[in-house]
Order: sequence, then C-alpha cells, then structure tokens
Amino acid sequence: MTLRIDQRPFLTTIDVVAVALAVYLVVRRPTVRWIVTTLIAIGAGVVLGFVLCWLLVDVLDIFGVDLSGITRMWVALAFAGLALVIVNLWGSRWWRKVIAVAAVPVILITAAAGINVDFGAYRNLNDAVGVNPYKAVTVGRVSNPAHTSSIPTLATWTPPATMPKVGRIRSVEIPPTVSNFAARPGTIYLPPAALTANPPALPVLVTMAGQPGQPSDMFTAGHLGTIMDTYAATHKGIAPIVVEPDQLSNPGHNPMCVDGPLGNSATYMLTDVVHWIKTHFRVMTAPNAWAISGFSEGGTCTVQFAAGHPEIFGTGLAISSQLGPTVGADTVQKGFGGSEARAAAAQPTALFAAHAPYKNSFIVFAVGAYDVKYNGFARVLLQHADAAGVQTKLLESPGTAHDWNTVRYSLRVGVPMLFPHMGLAP
Repeated sequence: MTLRIDQRPFLTTIDVVAVALAVYLVVRRPTVRWIVTTLIAIGAGVVLGFVLCWLLVDVLDIFGVDLSGITRMWVALAFAGLALVIVNLWGSRWWRKVIAVAAVPVILITAAAGINVDFGAYRNLNDAVGVNPYKAVTVGRVSNPAHTSSIPTLATWTPPATMPKVGRIRSVEIPPTVSNFAARPGTIYLPPAALTANPPALPVLVTMAGQPGQPSDMFTAGHLGTIMDTYAATHKGIAPIVVEPDQLSNPGHNPMCVDGPLGNSATYMLTDVVHWIKTHFRVMTAPNAWAISGFSEGGTCTVQFAAGHPEIFGTGLAISSQLGPTVGADTVQKGFGGSEARAAAAQPTALFAAHAPYKNSFIVFAVGAYDVKYNGFARVLLQHADAAGVQTKLLESPGTAHDWNTVRYSLRVGVPMLFPHMGLAP
C-alpha cells in the first residue's frame, strides 16, 4: 500500500507491460479484415473516450472542474485499449482471450497512473484510499505560566538546545462539541518551537483539502510540512501551528462550510476547531495571525470564512476557489433548506459587501494558469475583495490547471506571502 505509484519505477514498469500486451493484441494473422477491424476498434475507442470527457465535463459539468489535455488523452487511450480487448474476444484462440481479459486491469491501472501523475494527488495506495499516514495522538490542554511575562515573544525567543530540528505531523481528534458535526480525525503540524517546554505564542494556519478529500491531503499531496520545516530551519524553529480539520465529514459529502441540512460544518470550523486550537496550543490571538487556506471546495470555504469572519481569520490563501458554495442545481434546497435568502447571503461576494470596509485583512487568490474557469472565479472574487478594502494578491501557478501541482506551487510560493501579515519575519 506504500508503493510509490507516482514515481518512475512503477510508471515505467506498468507502461512497458501495457505496451507489450497492446502489441500482442494487435499482432494477429495479418489479414485485411483484421487490420481494418483493429484500426476501427482503436479509433472508435479514442473517439468514445474524448466524447465522454466532452459530454461529462464540458457539457454536463458533473465534476465542476475542467480536465487537462493529458488526462483526456489517458481516458481516450484507456478506451482504445478496452476496444482492442473486445475485438480479441471473437474468432481467436482461447489463450488470446485469456490474455485479452488479463490486459483489462493493466490498461485501467496504466491510465489511472497517468492521470494521477497529471493531477498530482496520490503518492501511494494509502493516499488513494484515504488512509491518514500520521500517528494518532491525544493533545493535552495548553499549560500557561501564571505570569504572562514569562512567555517568550517571537522577538525574544531563544531556542533551547533540546529543541527538535524539524516539526511533528500527527493525526488528532477535534471534537464537535458544539456543532455535533461528524468530522473525521484531522491533522496537525507543530513546528520545532512548539515542541519545547516553554514555547512562544505562535500564529495559526487552518487549512482544508478539496472535495473529495481527506483531512491530511495538504500534508501528503501538498507537502505543507516540508514548507513549514524549511521556514522554521532559518527562523529559530518558529513557524505557524498548522491544523487541517475535516470540513466535509466524508470524501463524497459537501456541506459547503455552512450550517444546514448537510451538517453544521461552519460551526464546527469556526467554533469547535478554533476553540480547540486556542485551548490546546499557545497561539497568538490577533486575527491577522490566524490564516485560513484551502483548495477547490476548501478554497471556497477559505473565501467564505475570510470574508465572513475577519474577526477570526485576518489572513487567507484561497487556492482554486469557486465563486461560492455549491452542490449543483439543488444547492438552495440541500444546503440552505430551500431559503434563497440564506443562500444569497452565504456567497462570498455578498459577504465582502456586508463586512466592508475591512481594516486589516489580506487574501491571496491562487489558481493554475491553465485553469480557465477557476481563473475567472479568482479574478471576480479578487475584484470584490479589493472593493471591500481587503489587501489582495493574485498568484498564478505556471503551466498547471485544477490539480495538486497548482496546490503545491501555491503553498510553496503563497504561504510565505502570508507570513509578514501574520507577524512572522519574511
């Protein structure tokens, strides 16, 4: 389950096996009829694959995102391979039929591996099935000294000799005390300074994966822990405490970060999670020191929370955000109990207008340069944020689309943009 499915050894092996099987299935008695049949089957498979992508993505928009040309190519190749399997089941020897059937999983795995590399999501099968790879721990409540003067500040902090060299990533239960939201265990990153006996009060970054997603994706696919460790290594072990809660409850569920029939996701994030962080870690309290970030659906939640609750989150990094919370045509009924007014008030554009003028908010809107739809969304949201007095920045990930390649670039480049606003040295 820990085999790296995103690296060259696996990809080369599965590609070679798939090509060898395809060559075998093509090479048969060289009759005109067979050659024509094979070419028609392969061509039909390619066309069917591209048409299916066009219908599901461009016409019906069932995924809510576009697919890159590379992903569409892999889908087309998969259908071509399956078509080749089908024509080998008629008028052939039994062993050719067996090999043709055995080729099916190889074809599907090869296409899936190619799509995964293009999307950049999963390192191994554990990631793909949603296994949190980090050790589960129980975090005790923070112990503050009787006199606040004995708590070091970021400016006066001197790391002890016993401070670890790198931070620690762990899986934790964040109870839904007020919301009763069915949240899965979240993931936390504690920088080296937080692992000492008397740490300074640190800024906080709350981050969210997209949907479908796991509350560890920002660390597994996004490499966020490495980004934090890199910063801490040159800043005396100081970096934000990072918390990735579960705003979904399960991968196929989208409560849209609002309270409603789909669950009290907003109360969980804004009340339960925030209270848990403040009572379990020594953290800064100013809103600008609290940042919110997320990708896709999580990016939409980021804009909702940064726009609607500047008293909690004064800083934000929204990666590939939608224009607003949505589950499709049934959004108002499913998410807002049929209330058009509640649905309209929950839109980020309405939230920006309702809370204007903002005093000290900063939001980075990040998007893949090839993600045409979400690029448009980012620019609309940025325009409304600007008009409301929010300090903004547009960040484009070069050569990427709506995928985890965009996320990794946005975290690597965008998170350091947040640090000065959060009270950290650049």
